[in-house]
Amino acid sequence: MRYLPFLLFFCLLIFSCSSDKKESYDLVIQNGSIIDVETGNISKQTIFISDGRIIKVSAQQKVVPFEATKTIDASEKYIIPGFWDNHVHFRGGDSLIEANKNFLKLFIANGITTVRDAGGDLTTEVLKWNNAIASNKLVGPTIFTSGPKIDGKNATWAGSLEVENENDIQTALDSLENIPSDFVKLYDSKISGEMYLKTITEAEKRDLITSGHMPFTVELNQAVDSGIDAIEHLYYVMKGCAANEKAVTQKLQNKEIGFWNAMPLLMSNYEDSIAQKTFKQLKENNVYIVPTLHIGKTLSYLDEVDHSQDMYLKYMSSGIIKTYKGRINRVKNSTEKTIADRKNLDVFFRKLTKSLNDAGVGLLAGSDSGAFNSYTYPGISLHGELKEMVNNGLSPLEALRTSAFNGSKFLKKDEDYGSISEGKIADLVLLDANPLDNIEHTQQIYTVIKEGKSFSKEQLNTLLESAIPAFKK
Repeated sequence: MRYLPFLLFFCLLIFSCSSDKKESYDLVIQNGSIIDVETGNISKQTIFISDGRIIKVSAQQKVVPFEATKTIDASEKYIIPGFWDNHVHFRGGDSLIEANKNFLKLFIANGITTVRDAGGDLTTEVLKWNNAIASNKLVGPTIFTSGPKIDGKNATWAGSLEVENENDIQTALDSLENIPSDFVKLYDSKISGEMYLKTITEAEKRDLITSGHMPFTVELNQAVDSGIDAIEHLYYVMKGCAANEKAVTQKLQNKEIGFWNAMPLLMSNYEDSIAQKTFKQLKENNVYIVPTLHIGKTLSYLDEVDHSQDMYLKYMSSGIIKTYKGRINRVKNSTEKTIADRKNLDVFFRKLTKSLNDAGVGLLAGSDSGAFNSYTYPGISLHGELKEMVNNGLSPLEALRTSAFNGSKFLKKDEDYGSISEGKIADLVLLDANPLDNIEHTQQIYTVIKEGKSFSKEQLNTLLESAIPAFKK
């Protein structure tokens, strides 16, 4: 009995120590206004992060004592998932490897924590970068890549996998699975309509995600019925909304007209009743559309806009700038009618984007930035795409949804990405102003969080400075 007071004191001491023990985290973001990009709801909460993932999200009044390696006061800040650019390119051959690698800094500096590489000829390098980024040896976004594109013989883009017969299809898909690629990207420069549709069908049998352009020798409903998961650009959607689609398709099969000759024929025969049936089919089959409005506007007005003073031109190497000449020279050598037709098409696509959104078809925000795509700069162009969506009828919330939220769903990565919730990868952007009030507020970046690692505004500015090629400094 004489030892009882000591035992009681010892037990109280242990209980006191255990009750004072604090939960530990790598990073805590306190009292920020979290935007739910699905619903638009905004709530004041604190985010707890460890090992690159969100451990919990709590209302401020429910926060228990904790200790953290780093804390960020997010009062008066708005927090959204890190941006996804759902259509970029890393390409241009060995001479442009370093120039493409430099793009990675531009993405992070603009809050883009994930990109979808829609085909190029630098797959080996892309895989190396991705591994280095994952191990914190390189600053850059997570890259989900298609690897090389699938096309026909003598394909337009270097590195493409050429398909002429059914054996080629299996070989190409085997090759992509061995990489492994994250999705299959199809291109339309040389592939036959028959092989295009069979490639989609065979990819579906392997449970592979497919996206791409579409040969005008097939009809849109055929591509959808074959199982394509996303359509890159709006030319092919327009085709499926035209009353004369079958007749135009036949003319292309007979080689009576070419791709660009078909555009005014299809645009002038757009019928809303047919379009609504097409939209319904796209929605019911969960096919996403990548409008790429920003690059469409940029390229349509190359004859009018002087880009020599573009702020982001200084981040482009001489090799990248050289690749811009192809499209620039094409405009210089175009007739007035051709230039006018391109601008009319651009206006049409803007209206088509709103119609698709109004019909509930899933959209993906993609810049199409990279070599050869004149003055469409990595990083900043994604914000341009969001702005163009809003300028043409989408709400800021609807535009935001086309980035990380829809992008992660399309690639079946939404268990890890797309929203701010427990268990997901900690890819976040803290903004100084509410993007739901003005979509241009997406550029008012306070901090970027990439898998739990934070980049302050000052660090992002330093990153941008380091992205200027040495010869330009």
